[in-house]
Amino acid sequence: MSGASDLKGKVVLVTGGSRGIGAAVTRRFAALGCRVVIGYRSGHEAAEALARELAGADGACIAVQADVADPEAVTALVARTVEAFGGLDILVNCAALGHYRPLGKMDAEFIRSILDTNVMGVVLMTEAALPHLPSPGGRIINFASALAYRPIPTSSVYSASKAAVITLTHAFAKELGPRGITVNAVAPGVIETDMTAKIIEERGPQILAMTPLGRIGQTEDVAGIITFLASSDAGWITGRTIIADGGVT
Repeated sequence: MSGASDLKGKVVLVTGGSRGIGAAVTRRFAALGCRVVIGYRSGHEAAEALARELAGADGACIAVQADVADPEAVTALVARTVEAFGGLDILVNCAALGHYRPLGKMDAEFIRSILDTNVMGVVLMTEAALPHLPSPGGRIINFASALAYRPIPTSSVYSASKAAVITLTHAFAKELGPRGITVNAVAPGVIETDMTAKIIEERGPQILAMTPLGRIGQTEDVAGIITFLASSDAGWITGRTIIADGGVT
């Protein structure tokens, strides 16, 4: 048995898993029979509602509040995952801050908030998950961004944080390869979510014009890549970042 069908029963932790792309990833893993933990920082009611929707009769989905930039919260999130489902097979680092500001308008607090969540959060989550991931067979999947390759004005710090994720993915893969744990990333372009509604409203025609596939990306476009990277079909892929932007980059 190979491919997504071999994910049934696996324990998956998705940070930022309650909304947008993260919610689509959560739904896809649940549909494949995985036991899923939704990590979320805010939006308690939405996270709990999604967990109830996906839990089923056996309670195979729970939501746990945690800020990935808080070391204690990260440790507690992983501990709760292991307590609830007896282990951890797949870590998806989706949680991120996507704030933009132009040069001349940035201060230390703004910069630190993005780097703490988007970069340190990935490292902290990986450190906490590592003792529990199966060796061989563990999977770590990070979220980068196409903006790491083609930053736009005002996106500098966010783009830089996602470039750091790409480097972390490559470096971690080299460290964990001998243990049979793969580490990969996905770098989405503009995906239609509540968080990108303003961008699409303002730049929709421009985005369509520069996209070879001629449409706006959907959350399911990304979720399928994530579950592929988590499956045995991707067992010979590690250290790579897949750009998923309809051919723009």
